[in-house]
Amino acid sequence: MSVRISAAAALVALSATATIAFPQTTKKPPVRKAPAVPAKPPGTKKEAPAVVCPAPLGVGVKTKLSFCEVLAGRTEAEGVRIDIPPHRGTATLTFDLHNLHLYSEEQAKAKRAFARYTATIGVMTQDNTLISRAVVQSEFRTTSDLVDRVSGGAGPGGVKAVAPTGIEPIVITVNEGDNRVSLVGEKLSVEGAAGPAETFTQPGRPIAVVSNIMIEYRPAPPKRGR
Repeated sequence: MSVRISAAAALVALSATATIAFPQTTKKPPVRKAPAVPAKPPGTKKEAPAVVCPAPLGVGVKTKLSFCEVLAGRTEAEGVRIDIPPHRGTATLTFDLHNLHLYSEEQAKAKRAFARYTATIGVMTQDNTLISRAVVQSEFRTTSDLVDRVSGGAGPGGVKAVAPTGIEPIVITVNEGDNRVSLVGEKLSVEGAAGPAETFTQPGRPIAVVSNIMIEYRPAPPKRGR
């Protein structure tokens, strides 16, 4: 009889202990407010900028791209001038850089059409500060090496004898305060089948060709009225 009472007493004590160790509660935890989401900045824009081309080469027959010659010079006023829209932070200028080839149908048929080009241009701001350089190297052997033929010439099909060859995609970072850059030719090295390479730097001489000029930027906030 005493054993049963002790067991019952132990069960009651264990139950009481459990109640004390894990008390039940109906109090709800405090509700935390979600952090405020900051307003998203305006997205970037990508567009073809306004371009002043002193020496247009013409429009490609197949690509329909406008090709512009980059002439050798010393100042930004002599180059291909590109307007950069008002932007916050840096902007990204992209374009394709080509060499310029004088095509000869006779040489191509005789398999004597060989030329190796290396063209270097500079990217300058309005105060003639050089911010970057770009280089394109390419070889011409057959018509398949041409990027496109350019309309507006006296050749068969109304194309010009000069045409872009080789392609080098170029990416340039433009600082926030710059609203115009200029592509200015520096030097051109040409190596043909007949002899050693020649280098050209004379002002006004075609050095390279550009196409597909684009600018990607984050628009600057509108100016507040006074």
